[in-house]
Amino acid sequence: MAIDLDVALGAEFGQVEFSWTATNVQLYNLALGAGSDPMDPHELSYVVDNTPQVLPTFGCVAASFNEVDPPKVSWPGVEIDLAKILHASEKVTVPAPLPPSGSARAVSRIVEIWDKGKAAVVVLETSVTGTDGTPLWTQHRSIFARGEGGFGGERGPSTATELPDRAPDFRIDIPTSPQQALLYRLCGDRNPLHSDPAFAKAAGFDRPILHGLCTYGMTAKSTVDAALGSDAGAVRSFGARFAGVVFPGETLQARLWKDGDRLVGNVVAPSREDAAILNDVELVTA
Repeated sequence: MAIDLDVALGAEFGQVEFSWTATNVQLYNLALGAGSDPMDPHELSYVVDNTPQVLPTFGCVAASFNEVDPPKVSWPGVEIDLAKILHASEKVTVPAPLPPSGSARAVSRIVEIWDKGKAAVVVLETSVTGTDGTPLWTQHRSIFARGEGGFGGERGPSTATELPDRAPDFRIDIPTSPQQALLYRLCGDRNPLHSDPAFAKAAGFDRPILHGLCTYGMTAKSTVDAALGSDAGAVRSFGARFAGVVFPGETLQARLWKDGDRLVGNVVAPSREDAAILNDVELVTA
């Protein structure tokens, strides 16, 4: 059985200690497209030596830089073939701006499992603290496992962010490069779905697709640049639900609305009749 609710729900796993450096932050930012204009001081702030700006979304990959093998979906009570997995949603919350280097301890647990009939959704929570116990960030991630439903669990909620009934306050173009996925995978996600044409074809795609977390991070950076004057430290949380695939080389567009201390919206692919890419985008400021 791929999912055993009695074992999985609430199980803690993956306690790890890790460190990151300013070079890791620079590589992550470059993989999101930072430095595209090497004369722009805002862009250079993401890649300067020793003190690059740190987007909260860096927390989603900070522990992964030494990974050289494809990820495995093997947790207490959960064993799923990697080819069946799609990233469903991601949210990171930070109580304060992240430092450009440091050491931390992370503990993950399974907080929810939903039975969608033909698929399953597994929700994970990772709490990260400094080695002195100071809270650094909390990450919530859900994965969508095709063909793994029907195990008798609850279906779970179906919620969506309601967008204002007016024109968006921001329309932000987000270009991706043909090699974007090959660069982003150096941040630790070596899933061959993003680099191996044969593997991608076997998973049902014409060619390798961009990492969902790359699209997620690029959207966060683009929003910070357009709406917050490139001040990454002003962000307290960023979340989104993954709604569609991105093919490296496409230009996406974020459509965002101001709503108090947050921005809400979505991301589409204009060249594919506004195909949905990210829904329920939410950025909350300090």
